[in-house]
Amino acid sequence: MAEKKIANTAPNAPLDERVRDESLIKQLLSRPELGSVSGAVLVFIFFALVAWDSGMFNADGILNWTTVSAQLGIIAIGACLLMIAGEFDLSIGSMIGFAGMMIAIPSVYWGWPIWSAVIFAFAGAMFIGFINGYIVVKTGLPSFIVSLAFLFILRGLTIALSIMLTNKTILSGVSDLAEGDWLAAAFGGVVGTGLFTWLGEVGVISTYSDGTPVVAGIPMVVVWWFLLTFICSFLLLRTKFGNWIFASGGDTNAAKNVGVPTDRVKILLFMFSAFCATVFAACQVLEFGSAAADRGLLKEFEAIIAAVIGGALLTGGYGSVIGAFFGALIFGVVQMGIFFTGVDSDWFRVFLGVMLLIAVLFNNYIRKKVTGSR
Repeated sequence: MAEKKIANTAPNAPLDERVRDESLIKQLLSRPELGSVSGAVLVFIFFALVAWDSGMFNADGILNWTTVSAQLGIIAIGACLLMIAGEFDLSIGSMIGFAGMMIAIPSVYWGWPIWSAVIFAFAGAMFIGFINGYIVVKTGLPSFIVSLAFLFILRGLTIALSIMLTNKTILSGVSDLAEGDWLAAAFGGVVGTGLFTWLGEVGVISTYSDGTPVVAGIPMVVVWWFLLTFICSFLLLRTKFGNWIFASGGDTNAAKNVGVPTDRVKILLFMFSAFCATVFAACQVLEFGSAAADRGLLKEFEAIIAAVIGGALLTGGYGSVIGAFFGALIFGVVQMGIFFTGVDSDWFRVFLGVMLLIAVLFNNYIRKKVTGSR
């Protein structure tokens, strides 16, 4: 009778070298969003201690820094995905002003319905994003240089066309045209009005003298921020396309050799970056009822800094949408926290530079720890 082969289950049996247990600390260190989550916690603790009685954590105060965070967070998501794929888009800020004018000029001066002007802006912006990405992947030029060129092209076009067509660089009157428009509410409206009215009635949040709550609802820019964060995080971590994004940024040549359509991935991400900038622009134009040619100035750098604070490497192949979310949250809390504490707002730029330097050093240290490289 043949002997039965019994699996080696002895306590001292050698384990497969391909399987290893990692400590909880090392698992946490491998998460790209660790730095931004930790930073957000520290920022909240700091301002809770120094600005608790300033109104920063009242309903309207929370709405202020959440809105600021959401505006930056939307474009930071687009910048983050593109950085993970190994590319940069420095035209995001200029695209905000350009897209805003593509909404305001057709609606105010040409009589277009708001919904058609918004669709026109998205189509135009994403087409420019396509051109941006196409030039990068087909010429092999650094995306830093190509998108820097588009930064100036778009900013110049915005100012020149605004003056040529309207003789103005700031256009108002969009709010009146947006009333009753089926698409305008998706960018300039609020949600949860009934809930906030009830919270005001029961005394949870403050109200004006007529009983109206100080916060009418959650602005759509915040809704877009959470929605894009959820969708893009799922896309990055749970889909094949997400793997393609990491592969494209990690080693483009190796990714191409195994069948990853790196060119298509990068072009689509440039288009998505333009889409995010247009969401930002549409929310601003339809919430405040005006567009300005200089809107979005320096936002491209803030978006990249938020992505880096969120764990994205400048070399590509590593990053987190959740990290970019918390990176933008840090920005919003600090920017408004400085205002509430009465500190000179000029210090905010100092904070940005310091945070960028710390984030780069921290991410580089963690990458070496996790990979074992020197």
